[in-house]
Amino acid sequence: MEKTITIDGKQVRLKTTAATPKRFKIQFGRDYFAELLKFAKVLEPLQTDMKKNEVVAGESINLKNISFESLSLLDFDTLYDIVWVLAKSADNSIPDPLTWLDQFDSFPIAEIMPEIQELLAHSIKTEKK
Repeated sequence: MEKTITIDGKQVRLKTTAATPKRFKIQFGRDYFAELLKFAKVLEPLQTDMKKNEVVAGESINLKNISFESLSLLDFDTLYDIVWVLAKSADNSIPDPLTWLDQFDSFPIAEIMPEIQELLAHSIKTEKK
């Protein structure tokens, strides 16, 4: 699955493939799925809150609504790493994570999360045949 999002006014292609978890493990030495499960624990209450309030899809997540307990599970470095690996999967020519992140003046996590949720869900989805 592939998607183009805007980060700091720049169009960024993101893609998830079967190789995405391996690419993440090779680059960062951590398990991709374990990191996604941590995010799922944090995002689940926010998504429930968004559904209750009928928030428009793509609207920013209000990080103020994250509990302190959930916040302890949230590692923003991991989010940067996940977005980088999705970008690298879409375009193998992008540079190392720090060099890539340096091209952005800001990296608005609250705006990016709703944009990448579908890609993340797609990477863990199973289909029975």
